[in-house]
Amino acid sequence: MSVQVKIPAVGESISSGVVSVWHKKSGEQVKKGDPLFTLETDKVSTEIVAEVDGVLRTKANEGQEVKIGEVVAEIEETKGAAEAAPAKKEAAVADRGQLKSPSPATATATELSPAVRRIVDEEKLDPSKIPGTGKGGRITKGDALAAAQNRTPPAPEEMQVNAQAETLEPVETLAPAAQDGRVARKRMSPLRRKIAQQLVMAQNTAAILTTFNECDMSEVQALRARVQEQFTKKNGVKLGLMSFFVKATVEALKAVPVVNGRIEGDDFIQNNCYGIAVAVETKRGLVVPVIRDADKKSFAELERDIAEYAKKAREGKLKIEELQGGTFTISNGGVYGSLLGTPILNPPQSGILGMHKIMERPIAVNGALVVRPMMYLALSYDHRLIDGKEAVTFLIKVKEAIENPKTLPIDF
Repeated sequence: MSVQVKIPAVGESISSGVVSVWHKKSGEQVKKGDPLFTLETDKVSTEIVAEVDGVLRTKANEGQEVKIGEVVAEIEETKGAAEAAPAKKEAAVADRGQLKSPSPATATATELSPAVRRIVDEEKLDPSKIPGTGKGGRITKGDALAAAQNRTPPAPEEMQVNAQAETLEPVETLAPAAQDGRVARKRMSPLRRKIAQQLVMAQNTAAILTTFNECDMSEVQALRARVQEQFTKKNGVKLGLMSFFVKATVEALKAVPVVNGRIEGDDFIQNNCYGIAVAVETKRGLVVPVIRDADKKSFAELERDIAEYAKKAREGKLKIEELQGGTFTISNGGVYGSLLGTPILNPPQSGILGMHKIMERPIAVNGALVVRPMMYLALSYDHRLIDGKEAVTFLIKVKEAIENPKTLPIDF
């Protein structure tokens, strides 16, 4: 009996993913609970495990985009080691090249490894014309790469036909640059492709406008310096800047509720909860975990959540539910030195606050010129829902809370 391996539903608004890597090969014996492959979506990477014991038969390639519910493999169930032995023996014999292997001329796509199949598909190669140097004449990844680099450019007539059939750039315009090393081509990661799609979708569906202000960080810096030692000793975590901005954002959202809403079709959805998403940069790309019920959490709880999410994001261990339920986003480009920027909305949210680098600048205070640590703030918002007056009011509320942190619900 065979059990189908389907792409599970991994979260709201996610309709597809990419099989980034198979942890088990086709024909290999697997046990219940063994990780079969990693599924990458625009939010997280998820390991899909075997539900039964048996022999795996894959149907999807590494790097292939798959839809939720799609069958990507089957597991031929086995009741015990005795039934698994023939499959293991056959696989072992095949690996030693003792089974009769097809000649290169008769190789088919089903006989190629996932890595080779991906190269063949991307480079539009003919497997029957690739000489195999592997055991039994099999095509290796090196064979496929060599064939891709050394193939003869198509004739002008063929180029014209190909151009009409698809919008790929002619191979002859790319090959010379690739050969002399001045240009390298590689496929974007699944997460990066999804991020790109999400950003373009946000730009195309929302009327994004950005308003700016600046805030004096003197009081927050002085408060942190004064209580840092006591706070760290008591809570086991340092008091950072982000918790102040989360608290200030919550107070501003309470004052201007429309910024905490969203558009859904022809309806306006007002969120009466405060899920503050905090953008975290990782090697794979930007992820945005959500601090739920931020209005009910202490400064220490906020700092712990932020630190834990940052750690999970770097290690690729964020769960899909930790990325859902956000009503507003905060992005801190200042940690990378950004002085000013216009953040893009995180759909379906209607607002995002951009923090920037703290820089000492001369400003006028009570008619006197003084030097203060200043930060530019940027609020990008959906103008279909939020008017300019409301956006400016929101940003001023954030500014006032940061410049006078004693107005926040301080609990330390």
